[in-house]
Amino acid sequence: MDKEVIVEKHIVETPVASGESTASSAIWAIAFIIVVALIAGAVYYSGILRRIPPAPAPQKVNVEVQQPPAQQAPAQNR
Repeated sequence: MDKEVIVEKHIVETPVASGESTASSAIWAIAFIIVVALIAGAVYYSGILRRIPPAPAPQKVNVEVQQPPAQQAPAQNR
């Protein structure tokens, strides 16, 4: 009679100390959001986005403004 031998070994996993926890992931996510916000703010305030479509050249118009001559008071009939 052949007997089968089954060997089971219990492996206890210890928590990973390399920063793979939920709190560490949340901190990295927040740091990533802050970095992206800083880059987006720098791009926005630098004016790069406003320069992408070329703005039309400003048109110059010469305008002379004159005041109409003062009218004389109507003469009174006596």
